[in-house]
Amino acid sequence: MPSDEGNDVGRAVPAVSRALDILELFLESAPLSAADIVQRLDLPRTTVHELLRTLTDRSYLVPVPGQPTRYVLGLRLFQLGSVVAEQLDLAHEARREAEMVAARCDETVQVAILDGTDVVYIAKADSTHPVRLVSALGHRLPAHCTGLGKVLLSGLSDEALDARYPRDRALAGMTPRSITSPTRLRLHLAEIRERGLAYDDCESNEAVHCVAAPVYDHTGNMVAAMSISVPSLRWSNQRQREWGDLVREGAAVLSRRLGHRPPPSQGSTTRQP
Repeated sequence: MPSDEGNDVGRAVPAVSRALDILELFLESAPLSAADIVQRLDLPRTTVHELLRTLTDRSYLVPVPGQPTRYVLGLRLFQLGSVVAEQLDLAHEARREAEMVAARCDETVQVAILDGTDVVYIAKADSTHPVRLVSALGHRLPAHCTGLGKVLLSGLSDEALDARYPRDRALAGMTPRSITSPTRLRLHLAEIRERGLAYDDCESNEAVHCVAAPVYDHTGNMVAAMSISVPSLRWSNQRQREWGDLVREGAAVLSRRLGHRPPPSQGSTTRQP
C-alpha cells in the first residue's frame, strides 16, 4: 500500500473543516450562539454543540459572561495570532508581492516605510524595459516628494505631521513640481486619504510618474506603502487608472499577508495571497 508520508496534500478532515468554519464566522460578527452557527453553516445541531464543546474546552471560544449560550473568540487564538505576527517578515512578504505586481505590469514596483521625514525602500522588483526607474534597497528620499512617502504621511495624525513639518517652514523640493508649501502638503494629504492612492507626478524625478497605495498590518496600522513607477514616455491617463487599480490590489494582498482584515465597507480584492 502506498505511503502518505512526505505527501504535501492529504485528505481533508471534515470535522476539522467544520471547526474552522465555525471559527471563521467570528471574523464577521460576534458574539454568536449555537443556533446562529447552525443557521449560517447549515450543520446538524448535535454536531455544532459537539464542536463548540471542543473549541471551548481548548479555549478557542469562550462563553460571554452572563450569556453562557453565546460565544466569542478565546485567548488561545490571540496567542496563536501573536506568534504569527512575530514571525512575519515585512521585507520578505513585500518583495514577494512586489514581484507579483511587477510581473503583471512590467514596471518597477517598490515598497517603502517611513523614517522621520524620509521614505526608506525595503523591497523592489524591476521592470524588464530598457528605460526604467533604477532604485536601490535602503535608498532614502524626502517623503513629501514621493508617492510612497505621501501615502505614508497621510496616515499620520495632525500632531505627528506638525512635528515633522512645521507649518511656518517651507519644504525642500527635488524638482520644480515638488510640493514645497506645508499648507499645500496638508491639503494634498487630505485628498490622498479620501482617494486611497497617491501620485508622484515627476515630483522626485522629472522623468518618472508613480502611483502608490497603503499597506496595513494586523493591528490596522499603516506600516508601509507600495508603488508602481513608470517613465513619462509610458505614462498616460489610461495607465494611471490601470496601475492605480493594480497597486491598490497588490497593497491589499500584502496587507492580508501581514494579517490585516479590512472593514466590510472597504471591499476586497479578487486575488488571494
